[in-house]
Amino acid sequence: MYFKRIYISLYLILIRTECYLEIVIMYEQIKEKLTAHGLKVTMQRVAVYEALLTTKEHPSAEMIIDIVSAKYPGISTGTIYKTLETLVEKDLVRKIKNDGDKMRYDAHTDRHHHIYLENSDKIMDYYDDDLNKLLEDYFKNKSIPHVQIQDMKLEIIAKYI
Repeated sequence: MYFKRIYISLYLILIRTECYLEIVIMYEQIKEKLTAHGLKVTMQRVAVYEALLTTKEHPSAEMIIDIVSAKYPGISTGTIYKTLETLVEKDLVRKIKNDGDKMRYDAHTDRHHHIYLENSDKIMDYYDDDLNKLLEDYFKNKSIPHVQIQDMKLEIIAKYI
């Protein structure tokens, strides 16, 4: 029984240590990204960017406010809105619209497309290198007068079945 308690205690310490290390690693990654994009590292920026990176959704500003306020109640709503806009301006985050023209945020700025589920508010990321190549090849061969394609992102409307 004594060894079982020691084992459980060590296991809990290990879990806490792993969680602590994950937090430290994430903080360092956020700090690096902010500075690489010319931003000063502030608690508010770290808190908002962390909320965006850790959610599995494409959150609205209101969702981010709820997440940040729960963890850091001292950060004002206005500061969160301003921080979101700064992150968008610096290309750390992208704004995307859902069907109802409500703005959402996407912290994953690598090349991907979005699937909008009609029967829910959900937006899913969709990665497909073959599709990217197909789109690139298509527009290389098509001439659109006075237009230079910079990037392509599909908005795919679907129903979840």
